[in-house]
Amino acid sequence: MPTTALTALLLLGLDVLSAHRPTPGLERQQNHTDRPRDEKKNPPHIIFVLIDDQGFNDIGYHNPTIKTPTLDKLAAEGVKLENYYVQPICTPSRSQLLTGRYQIHTGLQHSIIRSRQPSCLPGDMDTLPETLRRAGYSTHMVGKWHLGFYRKSCLPTRKGFDTFFGSLTGSVDYYSYGSCDGPDLCGYDLHDNEGVAWGHEGKYSTTLFTQRARKILKNHDPADKPLFLLLSLQAVHGPLQPPKPYVYLYRDMASVARRKFAAMVSTVDDSVRNLVYALRKYGYYKNSVIIYSTDNGAQPFVGGSNWPLRGRKGTYWEGGVRGVAFVHSPLLKRRRRVSTALLHITDWFPTLVGLAGGNTSQSQGLDGFDVWPAISEGKESPRKEILHNIDPLHRPPAEPGGCDPGKEMTAAAPKAKRPKFKKPKKRVLKLQLNQRSAFRAKVQKPKRRSYSELQSGGSPSESKLSSSKPHLWRPLKNNSKQTTTQEQNLSLSEPARSRTRLKQTLGSRQPLGHQNMSLTRPPKPKSRLASQSMLRSDVSAVWDTSVQAAIRVGDWKLLTGDPGHGDWIPVQMLSAPVGPWWNLERTLVPPYKPSVHKDVWLFNITADPYERRDLSQQRPDVVLQLLGRLAFYNRTAVPVYFPPDDPRADPDRHQGAWVPWVDEDEDKGGRQKGVYKKERSVKKLCKLESFFLKLNTGMMSNRI
Repeated sequence: MPTTALTALLLLGLDVLSAHRPTPGLERQQNHTDRPRDEKKNPPHIIFVLIDDQGFNDIGYHNPTIKTPTLDKLAAEGVKLENYYVQPICTPSRSQLLTGRYQIHTGLQHSIIRSRQPSCLPGDMDTLPETLRRAGYSTHMVGKWHLGFYRKSCLPTRKGFDTFFGSLTGSVDYYSYGSCDGPDLCGYDLHDNEGVAWGHEGKYSTTLFTQRARKILKNHDPADKPLFLLLSLQAVHGPLQPPKPYVYLYRDMASVARRKFAAMVSTVDDSVRNLVYALRKYGYYKNSVIIYSTDNGAQPFVGGSNWPLRGRKGTYWEGGVRGVAFVHSPLLKRRRRVSTALLHITDWFPTLVGLAGGNTSQSQGLDGFDVWPAISEGKESPRKEILHNIDPLHRPPAEPGGCDPGKEMTAAAPKAKRPKFKKPKKRVLKLQLNQRSAFRAKVQKPKRRSYSELQSGGSPSESKLSSSKPHLWRPLKNNSKQTTTQEQNLSLSEPARSRTRLKQTLGSRQPLGHQNMSLTRPPKPKSRLASQSMLRSDVSAVWDTSVQAAIRVGDWKLLTGDPGHGDWIPVQMLSAPVGPWWNLERTLVPPYKPSVHKDVWLFNITADPYERRDLSQQRPDVVLQLLGRLAFYNRTAVPVYFPPDDPRADPDRHQGAWVPWVDEDEDKGGRQKGVYKKERSVKKLCKLESFFLKLNTGMMSNRI
């Protein structure tokens, strides 16, 4: 009896234990659900290193002649992002990093924010540092801002950063911290929080910014609060001013510009080495995520290189938008690998907020995705497409004249007497809201051959804007009064056909994350004549191909309008940089007059990453679908905001420094009225571009 009772008691105990022991599957599920709680209790420190103008060929693991041992080691031990995209110029990339939105949703579609322009990030959008601060982070920024500063509400400290030390404009001297917006308009640009940081002349900016970043790490307690640090170095942007010891490392390079540029890349490498050393020293490293990213492609005219990618900074070819980037972190689940997941700079907003345990529900309209599983675990990226941009203000001249400045310009200023620098003419037209429709009706479309006309060989078709038919472009309602141009000149006239067919042409209206267009699937058998007939009847109904735009969907990339000069530029052999930065930032008129106008290109980027085989003629079905995607995105676009320069920004009026010049009570909406119309600059670096055109033609003919 005692034995039986003892046995029963043991069995009962086993039943009780087994009742409380989870099954293996349930145990994994509970661990999975508990992990976010642990991460929220101990969120990682986020260190984001943003480099300016570093090209695809400007890092050691892509090009062994560039000496970047620290960057190479960090990338090798982490995850190299080899299918990562940014914007082709500074301001748009930085705006997308901090807002998680395409620039068509911030009004910054057109260009950089110049020092005298009353423009900045929209005030009604959450920024990445603001969202991280709500999640309990301490947020700091060191380095280049370049997102506008005309009023104090535009400053980094008013956009979510607890502290700021750096420059506000686009290009600063590395030693004197002088910044010029033209040949005769210069001022001091180094700021500590919201005041001018005088007295740092003679200190090299990369070294100075790194020292400030290390000071932040030293003074912060990593056990108290998680840290978000944005180290936005102005290197390797011009002017080319590396310290002499770094230039000696590249003494064997024939090109002086390339030698100096490479030396500046090495200064960045040392900066990151010192930063990582501080992370280890002060107890951050084991719970940190280090992200390294360029903001756009390189400018070959000042020593950079995107080889073998096509194009350069300021263009929508791969050389302008495919960025160098990697992630290094002990928290990565799969390290030491290369990721080919499709990623975009807007993805950092939701990804980093997710890592921080924050909430993006208050940030409506994000264009980015949480891609941490794709980076850390090697899972498939949720991103299937990228809208590179739609810029309705950027249109090529009706008759490309190459380097010929034109009759008007020649008559006004003969070549021998023309000044070295000439400010672009500006014209502000005051418009009331009820006058916009009348203004839009008066817009004249440029008399140019469109893609559909090119296919058919016909004459340019005349399309009129009818008030009785709805436009495909309908901007989202916005309380702020924004500057528009021709309501942005998109002229997407609806065809005289049924709405059903138009809806089929434009494709699905589902959210981006659920798009699956299956564009790589071959089309149904169809004769070439039938394909061209489809294009003639449908392309003009979907999109005005004179508008500068670029989109990537799956393997396919489509460009319309003028994507920028599209040479494959090898490591160039210039003896010195040419011209000041404010000329190089602008898009140049092509140095040659093409025999046939072209405004549509299609590439399979996976099979042809260097964009050498244009497939727009062979795959008109894909062209039409991607044009439909452009039209879909354009329906959500806000008007371009690109105001004229404000003379009140002159540093001479502010003790020689670039500082906010508009009172907070003035222009409370944050946007000024008016339409800005700029004239195109035509004579810039023509001989230089002709040289590269001839060089590339020779290389292609020899199949190099």
